[in-house]
Amino acid sequence: MNELQRPARILPLLVLAQFLGTVNWLAGNAIMPALQSEWGLPDTAVASLTNSVQLGFISGALLFAVIALADRISPRLLFSLCACGSALIGYLLGCHTDTLEQLLVLRFLSGVMLAGIYPVGMKLAASWYPQGLGRALGYLVGALVLGSASSHLLSGVMGDHWQLVILASGAASGIAGLMVLLGVPDGPALYRGAPLRWHALSLALRHRPLRLAAGGYFGHMWELYAVWAFAPIWLLAWSQVHQTPLNIGLLSFLVLGAGSLGCVIGGKLSVRWGSDPVARGMLGLSGLCCLLSPLMLSMPFWLVLVFWLIWGLSVSADSPQLSTLSAQNAPPEVIGSALTLLNCLGYTLSVLSVALLSQLLVMIPVHWLPWLLLPGPILGLWSLTCLRRMRAETAPPAPTQ
Repeated sequence: MNELQRPARILPLLVLAQFLGTVNWLAGNAIMPALQSEWGLPDTAVASLTNSVQLGFISGALLFAVIALADRISPRLLFSLCACGSALIGYLLGCHTDTLEQLLVLRFLSGVMLAGIYPVGMKLAASWYPQGLGRALGYLVGALVLGSASSHLLSGVMGDHWQLVILASGAASGIAGLMVLLGVPDGPALYRGAPLRWHALSLALRHRPLRLAAGGYFGHMWELYAVWAFAPIWLLAWSQVHQTPLNIGLLSFLVLGAGSLGCVIGGKLSVRWGSDPVARGMLGLSGLCCLLSPLMLSMPFWLVLVFWLIWGLSVSADSPQLSTLSAQNAPPEVIGSALTLLNCLGYTLSVLSVALLSQLLVMIPVHWLPWLLLPGPILGLWSLTCLRRMRAETAPPAPTQ
């Protein structure tokens, strides 16, 4: 599409809407300290708060894919409806919730709404950026990461007033919905995909390049949300060991928000070097952070902060590149169904890793738990290395002079 034919406002509005629409993704984690104080919740409740949203997102993504909802109605309208629905749920959470069971049900519904915000925002971007989509997605995934981190910032500013954190997160979603509804029409290159075809998935699963690319993505997802969920608990443990008070909400925002910068930097590097080396480099760096986690608990604060900023940057930066590799290696005839399946399986893995670490938290100190995440980066690196070798073996020989 000609740059002159595309309004300059489209990408900034989409990025800002993606940011605001995902502020409530980790809001449950952000209010966890306040809920522990007010409701007496144990540390292990972090798994329930994280996974209720993840399961809602998985359910919503599958439902929308099966009925091809984003193809039956305008993606712009679907995004706006889900964002405003998220705002309504935020109001119910902040004003009419006083038990953990109510909180978990409404957080599940928040996850369903997110399935109409994050993926549909990507579809809207693709309808405006059929060329240069990689750069646009780098900004959008960066906005998702920063949005997810922002509830921790709200918690750091608002302290124990967890209802205000939830209400502010919901209000951000409502603003995002209005922005897209009023300012971002469906693009001229809007692709009308086919509904999810279960019988076609066997073809995708037999396709070795896609399996290898998926191995990288699955390894990344095994680590990502567990790091996000347990970073505040790890930082609180350092604070208690060193008897140094910390603003956990603000620090968690900085750590998770660093991933936004990582996504943008990774997107720019991928233009020069390709997605594969960027993804492998970031997987290796985050895996090294998993390995060093026990050692860092005894280190001074400035070094701990640098360590966590590097970890927060690297654990997110490979996400857009792994999605790109999966799309590039999926059979064209089933690409939509295949990517939906991989997305849902990846988030399911994140549910399992968070649940596992939560159950072991009562037996293993939190700074040792990241060793259980090491298989993720190792699997991812092995899969991407195999994919690279396979490409090299099947590439046509260079022409002789």
